[in-house]
Amino acid sequence: MRSYNIERKTAETDINLSLNLDGTGKSEIDTGCGFLDHMLTLFASHGRFDLTVKCVGDTNVDYHHTVEDIGICLGKAFSEALGDKKGIERYGSVTIPMDEALVLCAVDFSGRDYLGFAVEIPSIKVGDFDTELVEEFWLALTRQANCTLHFRKFAGRNSHHIIECAFKAAARAMKQAVRIDPACADEIPSTKGVL
Repeated sequence: MRSYNIERKTAETDINLSLNLDGTGKSEIDTGCGFLDHMLTLFASHGRFDLTVKCVGDTNVDYHHTVEDIGICLGKAFSEALGDKKGIERYGSVTIPMDEALVLCAVDFSGRDYLGFAVEIPSIKVGDFDTELVEEFWLALTRQANCTLHFRKFAGRNSHHIIECAFKAAARAMKQAVRIDPACADEIPSTKGVL
């Protein structure tokens, strides 16, 4: 089973996260941040990942440490659950519309971490959530998952729609990339022979 459970405790957050890449989209999310709960729930659903996240963080300060540390844990879970990456598609790319918003995400589980985040978010907050934390989340995940991840916003005025598009696009692109290709299930998808 391609799954991983991580427990990570610092002076700022206490996180228990489990990820199953071959799930059905079930999730139990409790981060202490309602907007992040919403994004991770739809990420699990659209990626068909089973995801459990429990975080107790210093939300009396703000959501920065919670968002970043959950990104770290989720990225680590992807890396560990993929193992040697034998048989995976490796690449995924999806463009998601949501009303006036249109966002592309492309991913390569290459073993090289890079985030290209060309997503302008008009407002500085959605509810009590600082929208600058969206990039921080994906940066933390990218570094731990050792993947290349690109986002491009083609259209959008509503900040909630734009961010939701990004999470849904990432989920569906990652679902493609981690899928096992039966024709080469015993092969590493790289001419180098390692990812």
